[in-house]
Amino acid sequence: MIAAAESSKKNTSHVMSVAKFERFFRIAAGLDVDKQDLKRYSDFINQKVYDLLVRAEATAKANGRAIIEPVDLPITKGLEKCIQEFENIDEQIELRPVLDQLTPRPPLGLVCDEDIEDHLPVVAGGLSVALARAFRIIDGDLKHPHTEHWQLCFRIFDLLM
Repeated sequence: MIAAAESSKKNTSHVMSVAKFERFFRIAAGLDVDKQDLKRYSDFINQKVYDLLVRAEATAKANGRAIIEPVDLPITKGLEKCIQEFENIDEQIELRPVLDQLTPRPPLGLVCDEDIEDHLPVVAGGLSVALARAFRIIDGDLKHPHTEHWQLCFRIFDLLM
């Protein structure tokens, strides 16, 4: 009985998370996403957060530190603006707790400062805004991203990050 209740609770939580992501993409860029898009989105967030942390680790090492600090994250002016926009959107949909669980904390050679751990979901949110807006740059009339749109966005972000 307890297992069934816990399973039901997880499914309800997952459905609520999917609904929040769908709402986020509608607010951020007027896009309709589905479950398959959310898998691609999760892959995107995992890879880009990892990329940022790898660069942050290199910066910390170059500065002779054994701990990665928030200043080590390579946050550009554009990403900072997207983070701020995410925080405004997040006030409406409260996606940060979901991103906190979704955002990877990969093993690195150095330890991350506690402030970075707290900041990663917001960084993931900023990357999410940037991703949603990139779809609209690729195709201004786009309503539902297809595989080729996702591939283009991945390639663009891979060039820059």
